Amino acid sequence: MTVTSTNNLNLEHLLSELRRITLLVSERVAALRVVNSTEEEDEFRGLYVSEEEVNNLLADPQLFQATDITPHTPGGEIVVEYNERSRLRQLQTAFGLSAFELNVILIALAPELDLRFEKLYAYLQDDVTRRRPTVDLTLQLLCPGLAAQVAARRSFDPEAALLRYRLVELSDESGNKQVPLLARTIKLDEGLIAFLLGEMRLDHRLRQVAEFETRSPNPLLSTEVATYLTRLIELAPESFLCTLVGSDEVIKRDLVLTLCRQFNLPLLVLNLRSLVLQTRQESLARLLERECLMRGAVLYLAGYEVVAGEEANIQETVRAVSQLLKTETVLTFISSNEMLAPQIAGHSRLEFQLKLKQPSYSERKHIWETHLGAAAVGFDLEGLSSRFRLNSGQVVAAAATARNRAAWRGETVPTLDDLETASRVHSSHRLSSLAHKIEPVYRWSDLVLATDPFNMLREICEQVKHRSLVYGTWGFDRKLSLGKGLNVVFAGPSGTGKTMSAEIMAGELKMDLYKIDLSNMVSKFIGETEKNLERIFNEAGDSNAILFFDEADSLFGKRSEVKDAHDRYANIETGYLLQKMEEYDGIVILATNLRKNLDEAFVRRMHFMIEYPFPDEDDRFLIWSKVFPKDLPVGSTVDMRFMARQFKLSGGNIKNIGLAAAFLAAGDGAAAVEMEHLIMATRREYQKLGKLCTQSDFGPYFSLINEIEPKTRRAD
Repeated sequence: MTVTSTNNLNLEHLLSELRRITLLVSERVAALRVVNSTEEEDEFRGLYVSEEEVNNLLADPQLFQATDITPHTPGGEIVVEYNERSRLRQLQTAFGLSAFELNVILIALAPELDLRFEKLYAYLQDDVTRRRPTVDLTLQLLCPGLAAQVAARRSFDPEAALLRYRLVELSDESGNKQVPLLARTIKLDEGLIAFLLGEMRLDHRLRQVAEFETRSPNPLLSTEVATYLTRLIELAPESFLCTLVGSDEVIKRDLVLTLCRQFNLPLLVLNLRSLVLQTRQESLARLLERECLMRGAVLYLAGYEVVAGEEANIQETVRAVSQLLKTETVLTFISSNEMLAPQIAGHSRLEFQLKLKQPSYSERKHIWETHLGAAAVGFDLEGLSSRFRLNSGQVVAAAATARNRAAWRGETVPTLDDLETASRVHSSHRLSSLAHKIEPVYRWSDLVLATDPFNMLREICEQVKHRSLVYGTWGFDRKLSLGKGLNVVFAGPSGTGKTMSAEIMAGELKMDLYKIDLSNMVSKFIGETEKNLERIFNEAGDSNAILFFDEADSLFGKRSEVKDAHDRYANIETGYLLQKMEEYDGIVILATNLRKNLDEAFVRRMHFMIEYPFPDEDDRFLIWSKVFPKDLPVGSTVDMRFMARQFKLSGGNIKNIGLAAAFLAAGDGAAAVEMEHLIMATRREYQKLGKLCTQSDFGPYFSLINEIEPKTRRAD
């Protein structure tokens, strides 16, 4: 059945009930006239509402006309058979309303739909200014005697359903705060009127903090999540509070959406970050509770971390949320990144927590395939899922970003580069405040390294690319609880290519590379070093980045015999680092000049140990041949074989000499870099290293050192 026909059925039933209220009013008018007939005629009764006008109103066949009209029965009981789609039926069931309370709502609703009822109420109350029903008039219409009226007053208690859930409001039009209950005017809340008339939208007062989730959930991605869902479905007939723990908001919300679709329930999402910014939060919480109850909606509290603190400015939010969590007739879910203490301890409501993991490699691949559609064919999505540990929402966003990049070029299908770039864009970038990001510029062809360590670097990249296959498809994920990250040590003298290798790996894998500044990590204050490192590893887990610890032996050094408190705390730091290394699921590279300085426990946890030897003559010659860009003019006097043979320098020193020689040539106005520029640049590098310039090293070019020595200038 369409929504329109459903609304028509609801309106038909509502009008039939209002017609019955019209009959009650008609009977009350007749009874009042019998009493008045025995009294002296008051020509001003009702002021300007004449009896003829009242008669015409009550006789109007179009007043709340409906096809289903049921005669009034004694006592005002409702005898109409409810339609399942009737909002009145939903309202009565949700709040446990009695027939009397439902009639109160109908009496107050009548003038909201037909202003002529204001005249009828003014006539019955003998006051043209009283156009809304008072408690007294309502009791007279619905209760046959004084005893029944006294008993019915309980329905207007502040904790009774009518007032507790703000279904009606009691006010005094005269402004007198001491007015008796009987003289108070009854008015329906605007949100309730909209609901009764079939409005599908959320109460306008709640739209700043909440919304109905209307999208369709993605398919569940693992048997583990399906198991959670089955457990929830088994508990769904009863009210419960469930905390969903995990950082993947999409997975959590899809789980609840699937549950809601299973039971045909709407899902109402409350954004607690928005609620904190509002005034009168407890009033909004009461409205939200009413909205959930009368619509049968499941409540989802997003951003629960906001109320987990103790700041003074959130205490009203804490009280409002606590009020919501104790609503027993609403299925409630809390979205939290961390496990929470019991929220309603001692309460009769069922409460439990579900810890949801990040999507596995195969699940990430499935999400990519789902959101890329036909465009996924031909892409290495297995490698993409292995390199970028994105959650469901990040994958969905990255797929959209990749399509947008392609559309910017006028293409319909994104490239693998689009997908990789989008994956980096939607990774967390908070690591930038804790480490220095390095943009890779080197390629495999720039690296001069022995065959075995070179092949080991290639193997590292292949391991990263095929983690999805080995851990996911082949099941090693189930064999390992810790140590699923990739930990590598680059050991060798300074300038032998350790940082260059890390750059090359980052470029090959299309991943971000962050170099950790250890000076900001190590603190003399007890416990601060651990806190700093915990921040690094936590942020890196969401950044999909390679962590590069240079000079790592200063931080990952050997544990020593405890002789004083400093040794004990240093060993505690080392033990803590061992734990974080095992827990981390990403790529960590430790660079050290001296392998022997590393703690053996660290070495045991490494997947690769790559030695970077000091380059021999042949390696130095290869480095010299690669140090100059293709666009740099090199003169015929340059003898790279001589440079490689005579100067026993590392690749880093050679790079410095090559760059300095280029600047010297540019400063001389030379057309190309010549040998004299290399000799001068080498001399400067020797000075920096504290080495003597000897005849044996510089050979036939030794005389150039004195010739290019800057002349001493006298001061003017």
